Amino acid sequence: MLSRISTSFLMIVSLIVYAQAQGGDSMLAVGSVAPDFSLKSQSGQTVSLSSFRGKSHVVLIFYPGNETPVCTQQLCEIRDDYSKFEGKGAVVFGINPANQKSHQKFSQKHEFQFPLLIDSKGEVASAYASKGALMTKRTVYVIDLEGKIIFAQRGKPPVADILAAIPQTAEE
Repeated sequence: MLSRISTSFLMIVSLIVYAQAQGGDSMLAVGSVAPDFSLKSQSGQTVSLSSFRGKSHVVLIFYPGNETPVCTQQLCEIRDDYSKFEGKGAVVFGINPANQKSHQKFSQKHEFQFPLLIDSKGEVASAYASKGALMTKRTVYVIDLEGKIIFAQRGKPPVADILAAIPQTAEE
């Protein structure tokens, strides 16, 4: 009897965690101005969204955790197509609350060409409607050169969909 209760409890908790990671509630609207932020990367460099205005499109990938199966797959897919992002004049950032050491280890292991940003208090995730009760909600935003959101999707959208949302820059 206790075993069935434990199994049922674990299933319920697993479903809650999965639902939290996938989101499903409101997001920042396409066309709205992206909230500015400054966060440290795994290398200790401060990254400010405003520094990319007029220079690069920005892809923000909020994800629940380093070295978890779906997060790793999602970021590795971005890594594998990173030259296509560069070709469209875009920079990519992964964001979650993990510490610098965790981000360094994760980034080095998977050879990510893009920074992982440390949102230790979840303030940026909150500003982007990506903070869940238990974990960061898997969410992707694309921000244009003017600082407006041009793509917003929960979950793990195909890389092709993210790339399709990024317009070619005039220089290309």
